[in-house]
Amino acid sequence: MTDAASKPLLTRKPDWLKRRLPTGEAFNQVRELIEAGKLHTVCQEAKCPNIWECYSHRTATFLIMGERCTRNCRFCSVSPGQPEPLDPDEPGRVAEAVERMGLKYVVVTSVTRDDLPDGGAAHFAATIGEIRRRLPEAEIEVLIPDFQGDAAALETVLRARPNVLNHNLETVPRLYSQVRPQADYRRSLDLLRRSRALAPSIPTKSGLMLGLGEKPDELRQTLLDLRETGCRILTLGQYLQPSPQHLPVEAYVPPDDFETWRKAALQMGFAEVASAPFVRSSYHAKESFRALKR
Repeated sequence: MTDAASKPLLTRKPDWLKRRLPTGEAFNQVRELIEAGKLHTVCQEAKCPNIWECYSHRTATFLIMGERCTRNCRFCSVSPGQPEPLDPDEPGRVAEAVERMGLKYVVVTSVTRDDLPDGGAAHFAATIGEIRRRLPEAEIEVLIPDFQGDAAALETVLRARPNVLNHNLETVPRLYSQVRPQADYRRSLDLLRRSRALAPSIPTKSGLMLGLGEKPDELRQTLLDLRETGCRILTLGQYLQPSPQHLPVEAYVPPDDFETWRKAALQMGFAEVASAPFVRSSYHAKESFRALKR
């Protein structure tokens, strides 16, 4: 793979990556509510291409534990650096926003907090608890970091009983040193496997970005590794370079190829697969989970 510094930013995107941006009252209401609550969303911090659509449909993925990440993954636009101390009132503010937005399905993720003894697991659990207190019927999906392989931290989150436990592999193992050098492929697989063993009633979910230079045989083996952990829900989406300082796009994967991979993943045994250029780990998460329940 070519280093980002030596390869120019690709500005010409194919037609399938061009879309109209919806706006309207609902979009503005969600944005104002997030700002008023002094909250963060991965939609904003990670420059998600679906922010306009999701906000317009009154959905958002809450990003807890600050806006600074202790890791510096080369695909991610969330700012690295020294995070602020945890805000004990944040779980309650997230729950209040969920209630005011009228959400029935909630996705909560976080920056990686390697500076904390439990990686922020208790903060995840507190957020789940506050949402359940205000909205007992809400379905909650958590997209968690790897907690540096800490089994006790994972158990803390699972005891709070989220409806879905999501942890992204992001890419194939060969590219980890370039894409997410502070992560470990086997550690992520072990987390998903352990989650299924500890809480078999909570489905696990994971996702990968395509277009980073992965080869078809590598991607196929990664999906087989993921399925072996018991993972049931899969997302596949196109990697888009957030800035010239991030890894370049090695390939724009056509929609037909995403559909081919969707069918292949279903044949491997995944129960629900969302695979398309604009798919992200929390995109249409409610629909995937409810289809799984059916």
